[in-house]
Amino acid sequence: MTVRIVELSNAATVALDIVAWALVHVTAGYAAHRLPLRMLGRDRGILRLAPFARRGRFYERLAIRRWKDRLPEAGAFFAGGVSKRHVPATDAAGLARFAAETRRAELAHWWAVAALPLFALFNPPYAMPLMVVYAFAANAPCIAVQRYNRARLARLALLLDRRGHCARGEAAARRRSSGRTIGSSIP
Repeated sequence: MTVRIVELSNAATVALDIVAWALVHVTAGYAAHRLPLRMLGRDRGILRLAPFARRGRFYERLAIRRWKDRLPEAGAFFAGGVSKRHVPATDAAGLARFAAETRRAELAHWWAVAALPLFALFNPPYAMPLMVVYAFAANAPCIAVQRYNRARLARLALLLDRRGHCARGEAAARRRSSGRTIGSSIP
């Protein structure tokens, strides 16, 4: 059973596919760009990392570090957007903001994939497998990079948190030992 409602020549269908995919990507990117930051504060739903992938080792096996910089990056395409080529700040707040931006980018790519059924409206049935291949070939690498980055950010945030706790504990110990005490200041 097909749902094709528009019959076009092969050339017109290919041209429409190119224009439609471009519009889907731009629209998904803009819609994600307009999401309030508060909605991107944590992984939920489709954005949730699987337990085996949370530390990022799974994505490292995909050699993402070697090819991720070859992908296009359109985070700053819209005014006020954030490029994800470099982490803007390495404090806890900066890492949290960057993680939110990776969620934004990942959502845009999932939304582009979700538009796939629309292509059945004007593509012949034999072309739909090509549309599926394109949708995943164009978006899956970008999704994987955002997940890889988020797993790395989580590891870095944990490391900073541990160092922060250690630094706060050492500072408290110094304050306690700087008072009038008798004997050793070694805890």
